[in-house]
Amino acid sequence: MKYSEIAERKQAQLWERIPQEWRLSPSLIPAGMHSPAESVANVQYDRVNVMDIPRSCGLLSARQIEITENWDIKGLLNQIQSQNLTTKEVIEAFCKRASIAHQLTRCLTEPLFESALQRAQELDDHLRRTGTPIGPLHGLPVSVKDSFNIRGVDASVGIAALALRPCEVDAPLVSLLKSLGAIIITKTNVPQTMGALDSANHLFGRTLNPRNRQLTVGGSTGGEGALLALRGSMIGFGTDIGGSIRVPAMCNGLYGFKPSNGRVPYGGQTDGQPKAKGRISIQAVAGPLAHSIADIDAVMAHLIPRAQWFGEDCIPGAWPSPLSSFGRNSNRPITIGVLPSDGLVEPLPPVTKVLNEVANALRRTPGVNVVEIPVPKILSKCQSIAGRLMGVDGGVNMMDLLESTGESLIPWLQTRMARGKPMLLSQLAELQATRGAVELELRKKLWMQGGSGNEQTIDAIIHPVAPHPVPELDRYNAVGYTSSFVLLDYPAGSLPIRKFGEADLERGVEMGEKVIGSWDKANRELWNEKTVDRTVYLNSPLSVQVVTPKQHDYELFQAMELIDRAIKTDRSKL
Repeated sequence: MKYSEIAERKQAQLWERIPQEWRLSPSLIPAGMHSPAESVANVQYDRVNVMDIPRSCGLLSARQIEITENWDIKGLLNQIQSQNLTTKEVIEAFCKRASIAHQLTRCLTEPLFESALQRAQELDDHLRRTGTPIGPLHGLPVSVKDSFNIRGVDASVGIAALALRPCEVDAPLVSLLKSLGAIIITKTNVPQTMGALDSANHLFGRTLNPRNRQLTVGGSTGGEGALLALRGSMIGFGTDIGGSIRVPAMCNGLYGFKPSNGRVPYGGQTDGQPKAKGRISIQAVAGPLAHSIADIDAVMAHLIPRAQWFGEDCIPGAWPSPLSSFGRNSNRPITIGVLPSDGLVEPLPPVTKVLNEVANALRRTPGVNVVEIPVPKILSKCQSIAGRLMGVDGGVNMMDLLESTGESLIPWLQTRMARGKPMLLSQLAELQATRGAVELELRKKLWMQGGSGNEQTIDAIIHPVAPHPVPELDRYNAVGYTSSFVLLDYPAGSLPIRKFGEADLERGVEMGEKVIGSWDKANRELWNEKTVDRTVYLNSPLSVQVVTPKQHDYELFQAMELIDRAIKTDRSKL
């Protein structure tokens, strides 16, 4: 079949899985939502905010609104385990809310509502019969990016050639979540090839940002971002090789956590790439997007210690980490470094402003020392090295898949992707050697500031997630702010700080600094009043990135928790 015919079948299949009684009144659905094919093109959307529709549409009862809005993960699990709530009513509430979110944003690919409700009943029966939960995450509603394999379900990742091919085995992370008692209620949308930072494909259409449809929802875990923003899931799992967890978290005002390689099972995914490509190039990782840092802690505490028994790509780990020295060294305060840019692209004024706000809040926090980190010149090399490693196969596999059904590239990829030549082994070896040299130099320049040269003096770094606010559709720029930390294998998280306000517009004021290069020039087009209406950014989330050294994943959680608390404490004093 041609890709357009496959897309019609998949969209019909998806729609059939949403019960009639969960469908919104047509008057509540923004214009254009019933045209997935048209949504991929560069169409003009209105600035529509749909965040309040799930609460006001009339489909959710007062109890279902309470279930989906009033609890964090630990609180909800306690309600289930104490039998104040049944698993089935919790799962039904989130499935219904997920279906509403999809009708507003196109965030889902494979609704699993029927099997989720069946599993919920099994868990309720077990708890009533035995008085004990199945596992520590008994009844937790979870969503996952479309790339994770689930037995009997497609993992098409927005590519027609991979559709209508149900997977035979669960991905290790899926198996791990199920073993803990979690229930996967749906899979979520991604960009075509998962190689874009805006989630659009010909199979399911474009996922739209629920706060403002003119802004990107991010990618490649964009469906998760929209679903969680509308509280259609308690926690979602995505993957990150260029920023695909942190970028959607930034775009949707969520907390994103990219762990080090080996902490969360990544294998068992469909991605259209040659098998085990990551073992020889650059390894993507799996991790959560969540409503709070506490929710990340609630789940990672159970995943990290068990991951080695599920994923062949995982190593032994503990949470909390017994090796953590974060905040325990009485000889010095916690030291947070401020890294203002990646050396290639200068952040736009609101990005620099919010980074400085976080730094100042930390300076007012007892026991915290804040230091400025000069941008190492070698940091600017990371983006190109990461990009070359991602393309070691020349895109041959992916182009073969697309051409097999006559599928055209989405507009954003048309000028960025083409069939190339696979890299020679000698070229790959040289590139990996360059990567190693960069890793060694940055270890000293980022983490050993002002010390003896052989000990860590910086506990965590704050850095922009991107050099711009949440951009308009298909205008995301400068992936180096996130891809560099995958190359270096540093755990990194996205932390929402506040909304973009009127004072951030700086009307009539342009950047006066000298343009660094082509990436920087493109970035400034997102601020130049001749090329963008800055008011489009109003009320969008502004976030910062938090980074710790390789394998210091628990310390990343500690740093994010500290910064989150410092910001909230500082704001409460205003």
